[in-house]
Amino acid sequence: MEKHNLTMLNEFILMGITHRPELQAPLFGLFFIIYLISVVGNLGMIILTKVDARLQTPMYFFLKHLAFTDLGYSTTVGPKMLVNFIVDQNTISYYFCAMQLAFFLVFIISELFILTAMSYDRYVAICNPLLYPVIMSQRVCQVLVAIPYLYSTFVSLLVTIKIFSSFFCGYNVVNHFYCDCLPLLSLLCSNSHETEMIILILAGFDLISSLLVVLVSYLLILVAIIRMNSAEGRLKAFSTCGSHLTVATVFYGTLIFMYLQPESSHSFDTDKVASIFYTLVIPMLNPLIYSLRNKDVKYAVQTMWQKTMQ
Repeated sequence: MEKHNLTMLNEFILMGITHRPELQAPLFGLFFIIYLISVVGNLGMIILTKVDARLQTPMYFFLKHLAFTDLGYSTTVGPKMLVNFIVDQNTISYYFCAMQLAFFLVFIISELFILTAMSYDRYVAICNPLLYPVIMSQRVCQVLVAIPYLYSTFVSLLVTIKIFSSFFCGYNVVNHFYCDCLPLLSLLCSNSHETEMIILILAGFDLISSLLVVLVSYLLILVAIIRMNSAEGRLKAFSTCGSHLTVATVFYGTLIFMYLQPESSHSFDTDKVASIFYTLVIPMLNPLIYSLRNKDVKYAVQTMWQKTMQ
């Protein structure tokens, strides 16, 4: 679509997921339920890991922050996406669009590196169990969480400022259901090559470096498990990292599918499908995976339920 002359935009129009009227109500109901489950599940996980004495370990400290980032980026995107199903034209102000992009980048990048910290935590727990309390001290855990938040804030501000300090054309329709980097770049009148290269380099670094740590951690874990003599010990080791491995596989699998598509088959429509999965479905699945696969979390849920029913 031809771009218009250079103008100062006050707002953007989000195209949303679909324009088919018969799908608006069913999709609104489906995504509202998914978002509600995500909010309840992640808030519940944060509360459980704060109040339950059994969950005051490094693993659940990281899980609390994973739930926080899940809640953060699903809430950054979800409510505005739901509005698109019930209004004729879903507009978003220029500054709110910038804020949405900035907060989304903070939470999604933080999640990448918190998952990385969790894989390192599982490596230490299985490969160096005697030194685990010393290596994974409270100070170390705080640093492993603080660094992702600080780094993601830096990247978020850099990318958001680069995009929104550029000039947009008169055409203001964002081909997405939230303000994301690539759809916004397609609306720029000024040369966006430098900004595209910054985004590409940072996205590649974030994905490859975090995935590499996860893969190396689990390779060392696998070697340690193979060397164990008892079948009971192997089963216990697998059970301690099963939930995290499931969550990491789903999250990284979605991102790899999204960013490593061939150029010929890449489209904003496939991006939307992948984005729905990692902005709404994954934040709903993560607390469910940890609740169903983790006996400590299940016990904490049962204990809290019994206390509330008394």
